[in-house]
Amino acid sequence: MPYRPSDVSLAVKRLQYRHHRALSRALAPLGLSLVQWDTLRHLHRRPDASLHELAVLTFQTDQSFGSLAVRMADRGLIKRVPGPGRAVKHRLTEEGERLRAAGQDAVEAVIEDSFSGLSTEQLDQLGALLDTVLGPDPTV
Repeated sequence: MPYRPSDVSLAVKRLQYRHHRALSRALAPLGLSLVQWDTLRHLHRRPDASLHELAVLTFQTDQSFGSLAVRMADRGLIKRVPGPGRAVKHRLTEEGERLRAAGQDAVEAVIEDSFSGLSTEQLDQLGALLDTVLGPDPTV
């Protein structure tokens, strides 16, 4: 039976939900939520990112990410530093980097397990198909 786009969309959503639950469990012993770890990951890749950039990358509104950033700064995971004009830039602290690296190991284990039923060729094909659907800018 051929797949309909709505069937594929629902399967993607189910996989996303499964990943979120498993990743939340894996990160909990580190005292991190998935969105906190995702923030640390993006700051590792993009030091000095603005609040808006991080909100977009972590699927948050600017307002909700602003609250999250304050809590993470209070925990000593990130630093908020003045940028040009009224902009605020963000950087990882040593503790934030330590937890990011520890979280990376946990995340990779969950994701490897999730896709372990696929061959290398199938994983490459799935990745290419998702790239096609997402288009040139996968952040939107």
